[in-house]
Amino acid sequence: MDYAQKQEEKAKYPCELLRGGRRLECPLTVMADSYKAGHFKMYPAAKVMSAYGEFRKPFEFKQVVGVENDAVALVNGKKVVKLKTEDLIKDNRIVFYGLRYFIEQFLSKRITEEDIKRSEKFYSEHNAGGTPYSFPRKIFDRIEELGYYPVKIEALREGSVIYPHTPVFIITAEDEFSHFCTFLETMLTMVWYPSCVATLSRHTKTLIERAFKRSVDPASDQYGLLDSRLHDFGFRGCTCIEQSVVGGSAHLLNFTGSDTMSAAYHVQFHMNKGNSIAQSIPATEHSVMTSWSSELEAIKNYIKQFPGSVIACVMDSYDYDNALNVILKEIKPDIENSKCTFIIRPDSGDPVDQVMRALKAADTHGFTFITQTVGGKNFKLFKNVGVIQGDGIDYEVVSSILDAVLDAGFSAANVAFGMGGGLLQKVNRDTMSFATKLSYIQYADGKERLVMKAPNTDSEKWSLPGKLMVLRNSVTLDHPKVYPEDAGKVREKAGDENVMVTVYNHGKINQEYMDETFNVIRRRVELQWKQISARVLGGVDSAISSWMAYERIIVAGGIHKWDKDKIKRELASEFSKYSASDVEKEIASRKFSSFLHSELQIENDCGGGRNDSLYRLDRILDDAMHGL
Repeated sequence: MDYAQKQEEKAKYPCELLRGGRRLECPLTVMADSYKAGHFKMYPAAKVMSAYGEFRKPFEFKQVVGVENDAVALVNGKKVVKLKTEDLIKDNRIVFYGLRYFIEQFLSKRITEEDIKRSEKFYSEHNAGGTPYSFPRKIFDRIEELGYYPVKIEALREGSVIYPHTPVFIITAEDEFSHFCTFLETMLTMVWYPSCVATLSRHTKTLIERAFKRSVDPASDQYGLLDSRLHDFGFRGCTCIEQSVVGGSAHLLNFTGSDTMSAAYHVQFHMNKGNSIAQSIPATEHSVMTSWSSELEAIKNYIKQFPGSVIACVMDSYDYDNALNVILKEIKPDIENSKCTFIIRPDSGDPVDQVMRALKAADTHGFTFITQTVGGKNFKLFKNVGVIQGDGIDYEVVSSILDAVLDAGFSAANVAFGMGGGLLQKVNRDTMSFATKLSYIQYADGKERLVMKAPNTDSEKWSLPGKLMVLRNSVTLDHPKVYPEDAGKVREKAGDENVMVTVYNHGKINQEYMDETFNVIRRRVELQWKQISARVLGGVDSAISSWMAYERIIVAGGIHKWDKDKIKRELASEFSKYSASDVEKEIASRKFSSFLHSELQIENDCGGGRNDSLYRLDRILDDAMHGL
């Protein structure tokens, strides 16, 4: 690329983070787990294949609360003590976010002839012993000719709030490209990461908000500080710049405070039309403090440099006690004269103790405060001093600090938190158990099969069979639920909203989806988080509708060759989970009772171990529509 072309590219993509900076060293031909390349030969001949991605459990933060009654267990051949744990969060809501990035940065890029040549060389030596590995050269040659990836991807909108087992994307591939359907699993599954960060950040905001509601006057200006109370300190702990952008932007769905400038810049210019989202404040580090002959000199200079500003100062370079008891008292006139807000930052020791010592020191030295009365209790809120705790912060520590602060009569608005590795690093795919599974195949002879993973050892890992739809009741605005396609079409006709949108269709990108501003996505998170209950889920309260629950049991019955009595028990058990108040009660009641009392129907559905769903919606369509 010559200079003129480079300038043209810069003009075309002035704000894109990595454009022109470097070329990714691997094309999409190898952007998958090795075994994916061999699956092209393993699948049966097919006309259509569909797969979907889901989170199978919520974000949990486990706290050890004791020892199990059966205290010893055998793990990896060794006896270990079994600890009893309890989830502190108790909230099954999940924030879905980040698919747009992977479509834009990777799926939208073309495979070139050179990519295929190099990939062929790579695959020719990739098998054990340096021998040739399976490489679907013909498929990738066709993709290179087309200039796009021949798949359709439907997905939830960025920032959607969901429960576990809600499909977040559906991939469909057809004809000669059917087997390409699950090749994209590796890349698209990575949406687990920004979704985990967004969800953790949101749960932490909910935690802090509860403390604000208990100790901060909702009509006061100080209540607006809520959006800045969790600051992203995680940039330096990331494995690469790209992770800082993907994870850092996820945090900004919930808060405005961030020191991860790569994410803040990317969001502002690439996702929000140049409108600022994130802010930070001047802050010292230990290198600054120790470069002066004394901490007192360093702090006096610092205050002088930033009059009228909110500034944070690390106070434990040498002696935290001396910094609080002596130095803080001596610089009080400097703080008041400069009209700055001085934020004390401890960076070692017990987090709860260090925060409380800072607040008590400020109180002892007579820093000005106001008193706000909330719920009949008085809380002190300092006017020009506060604390930020950025060392050792996670969900449990935030909770413990806030409890101690409020118990001592201080307002939650006095304290902010900086979370680094705990926010952007200490999550993984298992945190919310993300998985992508095949759900539907139409064979070359036209026969359809509802595909389902159904291990008899763990029903929580049962996948969803068939063609899927995700809908949300447009009246109750309850959480989205997954339906078999036929049932979903009935609900859609009755007024439910299909919340899946086509984001990529054989090279055509949904520009409206991609162009949504970050502010729009933030508002979606805020609104849906309030609309959707945090309750622990079961039955109709989960994302699995009664229609889908029936479908799964029938398909599982075919897989495991259950007899009709087993099917009856499973259906009866599932139906018992559905609440009497739910709009689906009438439909579910008619549907389940009609099938439970029809041995012939059950035998037709599951007889012979067929992996087919016997349940066909047209048989009860009139009844269902009446119920709706």
